[in-house]
Amino acid sequence: MDQFFFTYVWPALIIVGQSLLLLVALLLFIAYILLADRKIWAAVQMRRGPNVVGPWGLFQSFADLLKFVLKEPVIPASANKGVFLLAPLVAVTLALATWAVIPLNAGWVIANINVGILYVFAISSLEVYGIIMGGWASNSKYPFLGALRSAAQMVSYEVSIGFVIVTVLLTVGSLNLSDIVMAQNTGLGTKLGLPPSLLDWNWLALFPVFIIFFISALAETNRPPFDLPEAESELVAGFMVEYGSTPYMMFMLGEYSAIVLMCALTTILFLGGWLPPVDVWFLNWVPGVIWFILKASMVFFMFGLVKAFVPRYRYDQLMRLGWKVFLPLSLFFLIVTAFVLKLTGWA
Repeated sequence: MDQFFFTYVWPALIIVGQSLLLLVALLLFIAYILLADRKIWAAVQMRRGPNVVGPWGLFQSFADLLKFVLKEPVIPASANKGVFLLAPLVAVTLALATWAVIPLNAGWVIANINVGILYVFAISSLEVYGIIMGGWASNSKYPFLGALRSAAQMVSYEVSIGFVIVTVLLTVGSLNLSDIVMAQNTGLGTKLGLPPSLLDWNWLALFPVFIIFFISALAETNRPPFDLPEAESELVAGFMVEYGSTPYMMFMLGEYSAIVLMCALTTILFLGGWLPPVDVWFLNWVPGVIWFILKASMVFFMFGLVKAFVPRYRYDQLMRLGWKVFLPLSLFFLIVTAFVLKLTGWA
């Protein structure tokens, strides 16, 4: 009995505890990321933003949570009620499940699997089903149109993101996310004779690919200027038109979980993960998770700035950018990277 407990039960309890700790920390981070998003937008427009609930508005996200939870959910009479309620649950579950393989520090990962990047890509690709289910189950033309637009948009930009990820994998030689971070200890900077620093991270050696990934991440997560599925001036709220209270909140939670995931992936693939910007003793004393959070927050700050001052694209411009610009460019840089690695032997 003791052997069964320590072989099966105890490891399962540890995994459950780690998962709960990660989810609670992630939800708290998302709450303040939401506040930061609104503050950044307000600062660009020279206004204050949320500043009433708590000191400097720090409890605004929790007040919004309370409001959504206490509101009565309204389901349209003609909607498919089962699918209507299942859709936001699918969206938020898939968005949170992706975090199981994200390493926040050396050894700080729930499942350190060798195909972590494939797991992330597979689960994030499934998130489109929650959107399609929500738009179809509403039994209304506008949500259905918004769901179709969102599905087309997400599928379009997943292609260029996939080629960008393959380019990074070629330079690293591993599908493990922790290995991708550790491979950035030595990079272009050290090959040129410089000490280990941020010049070794993939953002420099793969700068054009880094830009493609950043813009594609905006489109993949429906962030402005690519928020066409929920463009207020055209579709009111896109596939979420018929949703309110807790189901609407779950859709938004899934969306912001995906946004923070893209910030984390950008940090892991291009910005050295938990590595300090310069390999010196006083920076190495700072815990790696602090560097990771700072880098992911910096990427989200760029997301917030883009939302604040870049005008929205038309849908035909969005599709043209994805299929006629980013797809051939990402494929071109993939071939160039493979050629350079073969020629120099740096792989």
